[in-house]
Amino acid sequence: MKTLIVLVGLGALGLWPSPAAAQGGGEIQGFGGVTVGTSTFGSALSPTFGGRVGVDLTPNIQVIGEAGRLADIKSPLYDLLDFTDFGLRVSALYGEGGVRFVAAPHATVHPYGEATAGYARLSAGLSGLPGRADALVDAALGLVNSTRPILGVGAGIVLQGGSVSVDIGYRYKKISAGSNVASALNGGKDFLVNQVRVGVGFRF
Repeated sequence: MKTLIVLVGLGALGLWPSPAAAQGGGEIQGFGGVTVGTSTFGSALSPTFGGRVGVDLTPNIQVIGEAGRLADIKSPLYDLLDFTDFGLRVSALYGEGGVRFVAAPHATVHPYGEATAGYARLSAGLSGLPGRADALVDAALGLVNSTRPILGVGAGIVLQGGSVSVDIGYRYKKISAGSNVASALNGGKDFLVNQVRVGVGFRF
């Protein structure tokens, strides 16, 4: 967790523009929503939340930084465990930086698209096993707890009223599972997450 915080902080410093470039101001936002994984089981919705900051480079381009949590990322093992008393949990804390492209920035309603990259801290757990077996399995799944690269793209609309804005958007995120236990847990594939969310922001 400490490593993730340091990486996010360094990324934010690297993306922060000079005062001359940031004359247009920016925005701070909190958001919440739901995620859906891409396994065949993944019809259940799971909560997501986080925050983002954006700094205007031009009226149409904004540098952004974001951190949040993705809960219950689906994997193929969910399909197998759906008929048992066991419960598999895979979640991620993440931090990203990127660029947002804004159309009609001075309109009350303006669309946007964005691309981000960063790191996610995967965490896994299995419940429903008796006594010591539960602890042993949790220890084995601890091998999944690693920091992996994350990429994201998204789009949405912003409803602007004075200094307050409402952001309604969709994100598609890809977390690299690498070649370790995390990859095996997800059938040798990366974790893919669909995210629908609503955020409330304030201009500064």
